[in-house]
Amino acid sequence: MTKRDMVIRIANETGLTQQEVYAVIQQSLDMIMESLARGENVELRNFGVFQVKERKQRIGRNPNRPEQVVTIPSCKIVKFKPGKVMKHLVSE
Repeated sequence: MTKRDMVIRIANETGLTQQEVYAVIQQSLDMIMESLARGENVELRNFGVFQVKERKQRIGRNPNRPEQVVTIPSCKIVKFKPGKVMKHLVSE
């Protein structure tokens, strides 16, 4: 399902225009991204939690030249932990 598919389906089910639904979905996604950029967790009850985690620096190897050691720097990543309701629906 794409964002466009969501807009069409929600517009058909609610009677709102596609432009209104698109604006709400886009604003919601923008707010989630802004919160994550500030390092905040985003919790959507029964759906899940988006968290910003720090991946530690580690050592890697070049597959073409295994003797060459490469240092992979630390970075921030976004993790998603599904909520109970989502876990239940997906597992069935």
